[in-house]
Amino acid sequence: MEPIVIIAGLLVGGTLALVIYLIATQADEKAVVRESLRQLDGYEVENVRDQELLAPITERAVTPVLNGLSNLGRRFTPTGYVDGVRQKFIYAGRGSADAVDRFLAVRVITVVLIPFALVFVYLWNPLGLSGMTQLIVFALLVLALLLGPDAILNRRVEERQHELRIKLPDILDLLTISVEAGLGFEQALDRTISAVPGPLSDEFSRMLGEVRAGSSRADAMRAMDQRTNVPEVRSFVLAILQADTFGVSIGRVLRAQSEEMRIKRRQLAEEQAQKAPVKMLIPMVFCVFPSLFVVVIGPAIINIRDNFS
Repeated sequence: MEPIVIIAGLLVGGTLALVIYLIATQADEKAVVRESLRQLDGYEVENVRDQELLAPITERAVTPVLNGLSNLGRRFTPTGYVDGVRQKFIYAGRGSADAVDRFLAVRVITVVLIPFALVFVYLWNPLGLSGMTQLIVFALLVLALLLGPDAILNRRVEERQHELRIKLPDILDLLTISVEAGLGFEQALDRTISAVPGPLSDEFSRMLGEVRAGSSRADAMRAMDQRTNVPEVRSFVLAILQADTFGVSIGRVLRAQSEEMRIKRRQLAEEQAQKAPVKMLIPMVFCVFPSLFVVVIGPAIINIRDNFS
């Protein structure tokens, strides 16, 4: 690519960035002024346009665009896809409807960007690609645009579920100690939540809130199990429900559950350690071994070629 094109692109990008920064700064200043005016007693706006301008710019400009994109995504997605995405967001700890709408809007944007990827690879071609390499790069971009949002969402779900598995034994240990010290289950759970922050504590806190709002403990714990979808949490919930049903001591059940969860956490760590050599095999074969062969066998091949030529 010629230097003039690069310089022109940098100038255009810098100009756009400066314009966006100025617009954002002015919008922020106007938002501060409107917020100050809202705090005045008796402040009223008679003009309809001025009333609309009192709303933040995100509600006036960004939200309608996102709503339109999300509606477009709902129209062209397969049946049940939106429900599956909503369930995944619940597993990821973000069960709001706005998160699902933003995800569908991002999906629409990524699909729209596919023609731009075609223009970028074949028409603009800043990397100077050609032939099969050009086709592979275009295919990778298309796969990233189509599968990227779902892959990121699945990764967040896996990370949160892994963190729930890791934190559960520690919370059960503190819960067992608190119950054996004489506290009730809910009081011990409330004290444990304040001592161990994290996503699992947030789920227990929500469960306690549902119980205090009038729901039964069994229904609240089953709802927590459905929100997490973690086998270890399901085992803990079933054990507590059985203890309540048959009148078994909760302290004894918690002691057995904490020991079992510690064993499962150790087994999970051993499983990950056993998978490490298999995962290291692919980068070693395709990245380390070729360079090693070049360093070790390369001089010998050159000597053999010189001797026989």
